[in-house]
Amino acid sequence: MALGKDYGLQDCALARTLELVGERWTLLIVRDAFYGVRRYSDFLAHLDVPRAVLSARLQALVDAGVFVKHRYRQSPPRAEYVLTERGADLWPIIRSMATWGETHVQNGVPCRLYRHVDCGGTVDPSGSCAVCAALVGPRDTVVAPGPGANLLLRDDAVTRAMRTPHRLLEPLLP
Repeated sequence: MALGKDYGLQDCALARTLELVGERWTLLIVRDAFYGVRRYSDFLAHLDVPRAVLSARLQALVDAGVFVKHRYRQSPPRAEYVLTERGADLWPIIRSMATWGETHVQNGVPCRLYRHVDCGGTVDPSGSCAVCAALVGPRDTVVAPGPGANLLLRDDAVTRAMRTPHRLLEPLLP
């Protein structure tokens, strides 16, 4: 039996959410946005996603209010994609999936480490700081390479920027 193309007949918030973010490229685009990627060319280079797929996914995320598109240059026209509050609310999902992958796919070896900006404590998968017990959102989180990171696998601008710790949601320098 062939799978349908959507979940329109399912009375389920998860099914409707999957309509928007359930495709792998979409989740990787959102993940990169948390890491500070904002420009089309950087998403393209870092993800190796086909141009047509990237354009369609970014437009769908803008249409859904997950991203807002800002023009940063008029000639030639260039835009950046910034997570909205709605988009930032996806952080627990992204973080949970990464944690699951570290545990069940990578044998417990994390590619990224997350620290609380205020006290430097480790942020656990639930978003709590191990030092001060605060619930830490993405804007108060620093991401750094973990022991499972392969920092030499790629050499695009995003990968180079991810080699040093930086605050989530802050734009990576082009």
